[in-house]
Amino acid sequence: MTDKLNTGSHDLPVSDALAEFMTTGWADSRRDDVAALPVAAYTAKRRAALAARFPGERLVIPSGTLKVRSNDNDYRFRPHSAFTYLTGDQEPDDVLVIDPSGEATLFLRPRSPRSAPGAAGQEFYRDRRYGEFWVGRRPDLAEAEALYLLDCAPIDRLDDALGGPARVLRGVDASVDARVAPHDGDAELEAFLSEMRLIKDEWEVAELQFSVDATVRGFEDVVRALPAALAHRRGERYLEGVFGLRARLEGNAVGYESIVASGAHACVLHWIRNDGRLNPDDLLLLDAGVETDGLYTADVTRTMPISGRFGPVQRQVYELVYEAQSAAIDALRPGARFRDFHRTAMRVIAEGLRDWGVLKISADEAMEAGSGLYRRYTLCSSGHMLGMDVHDCARARAEVYLDGVLEEGQVLTVEPGLYLQPDDLTLPPELRGIGVRIEDDLVITADGARLMSAGLPRHPDEIEGWMAALSA
Repeated sequence: MTDKLNTGSHDLPVSDALAEFMTTGWADSRRDDVAALPVAAYTAKRRAALAARFPGERLVIPSGTLKVRSNDNDYRFRPHSAFTYLTGDQEPDDVLVIDPSGEATLFLRPRSPRSAPGAAGQEFYRDRRYGEFWVGRRPDLAEAEALYLLDCAPIDRLDDALGGPARVLRGVDASVDARVAPHDGDAELEAFLSEMRLIKDEWEVAELQFSVDATVRGFEDVVRALPAALAHRRGERYLEGVFGLRARLEGNAVGYESIVASGAHACVLHWIRNDGRLNPDDLLLLDAGVETDGLYTADVTRTMPISGRFGPVQRQVYELVYEAQSAAIDALRPGARFRDFHRTAMRVIAEGLRDWGVLKISADEAMEAGSGLYRRYTLCSSGHMLGMDVHDCARARAEVYLDGVLEEGQVLTVEPGLYLQPDDLTLPPELRGIGVRIEDDLVITADGARLMSAGLPRHPDEIEGWMAALSA
C-alpha cells in the first residue's frame, strides 16, 4: 500500500485575519481622465463594415485565452488579430458580440474588487493569472468604455448575449466554442475577417511605417554589434538579443521569431535556433521585424557580409537576387495580379541559374507549370500580405488574395531568395552553403508602390558603404 502523495501550490496560506485585513484600507484609484485609444475612431468603422456584411446576424469574436508555457507560467498574451482590429482591446478572455441589430458589446473581465467577500475579493492579491498584484491592473467597465469607445459588460453576462444562432470565430476560445452551436457560416466569417484587412486604412499604414522605421534602427544596431557578436560562441543569438532590445524598447516585441542565420544556416528558411558562431568570411541573413504596441509588424530581410565586404561568389549570388527583387518591385501596381511579382522574380532567377549552368534547361522550360525545376534553389513564394500578422490575411479566400489583383492600400512584402544547400551536388562547390534573401515592405499606391523600407540599402555596393559607415 502506497502513502497518499501530498502535493499542492507553493503559495503561502492566507489566514482569515489576513483575508479580512486585505479588504480594507485601499484608496480609490478609479480614473476619470481615460482618453480613447487613437485606433478607436477606426475600429467603429470596421465593426460597422462587419455588421453590414452579415446583416441581422449575431457575430462572436473572442480575444483568446492565456496559454501555459510551463507548469504555472503563461506565455505573454497576444490577442487574436481580428479581435484587436475590431476593438483595440488586447486583454485575454474578452469577447466582442455584434447582435442582430448591429449593436456591438465588449464583454470583459472587469477590474477585480478589493472589498467583496470570499474569493472574488481575494483575486487581486491571490490569483497569479488575473490578480493585479501579479500581472497588473485591468480597466474597470467605465475605463474600458472610455478607452475603446464601445459599450462594455462583465464577462459573466456573456451567456445572456449568446441566445440564438451565431457565427463564431472558432478555435480562439474553447469556452466560447462550447457555448454556441456550430454555424454553417462560421468559416465565411473567418474568411471575411481576413479579407476586410487586405486594404489598410491610414492609421494602419502609419503603424506599419513606424514598425518599419524601428526595424531599420534595429538592423543598424545589429551591424554595430557585429564585432562583439563575432567574439561570442553564440554570435547569432547575440545579434538576436540586440534586435530584440530595439523591438521591446520601441514596440511590443518582435513580430515573429527573428531569423539570424550565418553561413549555411541561411539556407534554412525559418532558422530560429540562432545558436551558431559567426565567421567573418560568411554572409549573415537577418530576417526580423518590430511589432508596434498596436500589434502591427514589419518584415524585413537583409543579407550582408559579416566582414563588411562581399566575396566574388557571394556578390554573384546576391546580385542575382537583387535583380530579381528589383524586377518584382517594378511589377507592383493596382490591377496587377498578386502572383505576377513572384513570377517576375522567378523568371530572373531561372535565367540566372541557366546562365550559371546550374539549370540544364531554358528559363522558359523551367517556368512551365509541369517543371518548376528552379524551385530546388528558391523553395518558397516571393512575398505575402503584411499587417497585424506577419503573414497577414491568411484566411482570405484564394480568389481575393492569392488569385486576386493588387489594390491601392494593400501592404505586402517582396522577398525572393536563393538557398543553395551545402550538400547539393547539382551545384558547383563554390556556390554550396550560400543563402541570400532580400525582403522589403511596400504599400500599393495609385500608380505603383512605395518602398516603406527604403531606409535600408539594397544594392551590394550600398550595403558595403552602409556597414562601413556604421562601423566607423
